[in-house]
This record gives sequence, structure tokens and C-alpha cells, in this order.
Amino acid sequence: MTENDQTGEEAVPAAALPLDAWHRAKGGRMVEFAGYWMPIQYEGIMAEHRWVRESAGLFDVSHMGQLLISGDGVAEALETLVPGDISALKPGRMRYSLLLAEDGGILDDLMITNEGDQYGIVVNGAVKWEDIGYLRENLPDDITLNHNEDYGLLALQGPKAVAALARLIPEASDLVFMQAIRATWQGHAVGLSRSGYTGEDGFEISLPNEALAAFADALCAQPEVKPIGLGARDSLRLEAGLPLYGHDLDEEIDPVEGDLAFAISKRRREEGGFPGAARILGHLADGSPRKRVGLLVDGKLPVREGAKLFDGEEEIGGVTSGGFAPSVGAPIAMGYVPRDHAVPGTAVAAEVRGKRVPCTVAAMPFVPHRYVRKQGG
Repeated sequence: MTENDQTGEEAVPAAALPLDAWHRAKGGRMVEFAGYWMPIQYEGIMAEHRWVRESAGLFDVSHMGQLLISGDGVAEALETLVPGDISALKPGRMRYSLLLAEDGGILDDLMITNEGDQYGIVVNGAVKWEDIGYLRENLPDDITLNHNEDYGLLALQGPKAVAALARLIPEASDLVFMQAIRATWQGHAVGLSRSGYTGEDGFEISLPNEALAAFADALCAQPEVKPIGLGARDSLRLEAGLPLYGHDLDEEIDPVEGDLAFAISKRRREEGGFPGAARILGHLADGSPRKRVGLLVDGKLPVREGAKLFDGEEEIGGVTSGGFAPSVGAPIAMGYVPRDHAVPGTAVAAEVRGKRVPCTVAAMPFVPHRYVRKQGG
């Protein structure tokens, strides 16, 4: 049952992405996700997961919102809504940040890029319309916000991604993690960044909707590249310890609780000035009451979202994401526990179908990140 069903409202049918026919022709099994029909798998989740870890996988993430924000004082205006040091972000650089509610809860996590004459922001597909409304309501009237619906977004992820992409866009090999450039492909303007959501090296590529299929075909013609679905995207990001908004993060959770304190820049920690600063800075100083942690599961039974966590007979928290991790060879999960249970090595138990499954709090990521960073940086 959807939320709309529960409220008596008419359910909104899922929309088709620009590459819908392309996915179906490739054998993609389509499911509804974030209001769109999207491929959950092609060959199979396990095989696709391993292919990305060993070679390069192509993901369609065009459901995400691509926003362009410009105007005098735009960086300072954004800093009234996020805890990052946007003013210090140099052209061609990106920063992970968080859109905060008035009380410091997380409305979304997002990527902000200084494009020189404007800032590009990529927001999650499931909440992009809420984000757009919130930004328009809270940014000054002289700041311009455009939702770039004419462009799709592809992600090419894996250790061989750079070799494959550089044959089409040679400048790709010049980038390092969290750098972005504007490029061209067959006369089309392309936004290119070295970033992603798998823990592997990789790129996100923004290009016009009419060029998406031809570009995807050109990439999949490379021997390193195969199309990859949502299923492997989820298991890859879980192994990388990366949260999914609406599951591991929401309006009730602040950045410190969500184990995202790194997104709060040093200057902003000193100056504040972002929503919920008193709560968030208090948690930075004194510790938050709960924390997002990784969980190694004892045995082969997967522990899924919604499972309750226990210390003995006391319920202490809950699982927010979980499943089998192909690269680990065992089930893993992430969830929230009280601060005194968040130390790696702490034993807890998850309740699955009335049975208690032993788990151990673990440091994340479960699989090391393999981002290509600047030498000496």
C-alpha cells in the first residue's frame, strides 16, 4: 500500500525516464522507484555487483534532480540552509552537503558543484520536488533556481571506468575525486564529475536527454562496461557505508547522529549560522544520543530495514538498510543505536521473524573506498 492509498488520495503513476525503452531493450527488469520506472537488474544483482567492483558499470540516475542556482551572494545564501563552507568552494570543485530543516534534521543529502558562473546541485529523486519548493521558499528572491529537466544523469562506476570513458571524453582522465568540468561529446554539452555512490572510482555524466541513448550505447560498446540496475547500486553503496535518504537519513536525524559530521566545515563549526546549529554543535561537543553504525551479521540470514535491535531484552534501536554483501561474503546492515553501543565490536541482536540474530557493530565502510584523489591531497 502506498502512502497515497492510506490517505485516500489517488496514487500518482510512475513516470518513464528518457532511457526507459533503452533499459527494456537491454533486458532490464523494471520496478517503481522514487516515482519512476527504473531497472532493478539485467543479468542479476550478484553478477552486476561483482562486475562493478572488478570492471565498470553504467547506472541511469536520471531520476535525481539537477538544479542550477545563480545570482549575487549565492554561496552565502546556500550557507543559510546547509552546514558546508560553500564560499570556499573553488570553481570545478564539488562538496557533499546536507539540506537542513529548522531544527537541524536532514531534509536531503546532496552534491554541490561550483561551476564558475553558477552552482549545480544534485538532489535525491524521491524528494526533489520538496527540495525545490524548500529552496525557492528559503533562498532570497534575487537568487535564480532552475530545475534542469532537459538533461539526464548517468553514473559510470568501477576501477576500469576511467579507461572506458576517456575513449569518449579524453578529459575524464585529468579529473580526480570531487572535481568537475564542462566538456563536449559529439557536439553536446556535457557536465562531468569524478564522483559516485558505490565507493569505487567513477564518474557522473550529465548530458541532454536526446543524447542519452547514443552515449549509453557508446559506453556499453566498450569491453569494460555493462548496464547495472538498482539492486547492485544498493548493495554497492551499503558495502561502502553510504546512507540512502529516506531510509538511513530523514528529518528526525541530524548530521552528527547520521555519522556525517565531516560535512560540517571547520568555519561553520566555529561560526554556526545554519539551521539547527545549536542542536548540531551541541552534539558535536557532547556527543549525540544515537549514531548510525555498521552491523556485521552472524550467519547467513539477511537483516533488513525495519528489524529491531536489542541488547539482551532491551530494545535499543533499529536497522535502516541491510542485505547480503557480495564483496564481504556475508549479510551486513546499518542502523541506529545509542551512543554507548556505537563502539565497533559491541554485540547486539536483530529480530528477524521472531528470531534473534547476533550482530556486531562494525566500522564503515565494509569495503575500502577506492576513490582517485589528488597526489599529496
